[in-house]
Amino acid sequence: MYSKSTLSHSDAVSAVEMFEEGFTAKSVARTLDLAGAPVQMLYQRWQLRGSGALVTRERKQYDFDTKLRVVLRHIKGESGRALAEEFDLPPPSTVTTWANKYRRDGPDALRPKRRGRPPATRKDAVPETKVEALRRENERLRVEVAYLGKLRALRSPERR
Repeated sequence: MYSKSTLSHSDAVSAVEMFEEGFTAKSVARTLDLAGAPVQMLYQRWQLRGSGALVTRERKQYDFDTKLRVVLRHIKGESGRALAEEFDLPPPSTVTTWANKYRRDGPDALRPKRRGRPPATRKDAVPETKVEALRRENERLRVEVAYLGKLRALRSPERR
């Protein structure tokens, strides 16, 4: 079953068996004493996929072009259920959701969004001033002179 479903696996199996016998979602919910909304969603999945409605599916991400194609066909008048069946979308309401986003924010609303925390801005990105660059170079040269002085002292003949 779907991870968010409130139906147990045995309830879902019983419901699908009753759907196949000709019962409606409402009558199945009443007979099995279950909440109506999850049974209705299972019924819709069953109408699309038959007994495959009981199989857990992985979340699938759809690219921008597919979403746009589906939305434009939906706006032209094709039903969300038919498009969901053709493009193998989990719930038919996905088509409606995409269409609403498209109407509200345009085609860019269908593009995938970056997830997670935004990358941290580096403090080094601030351009350093000329004075700071000269100070750093001066410090590096001091260290180099000190190193060479010690090296010369170690190599001197007095040391032997």
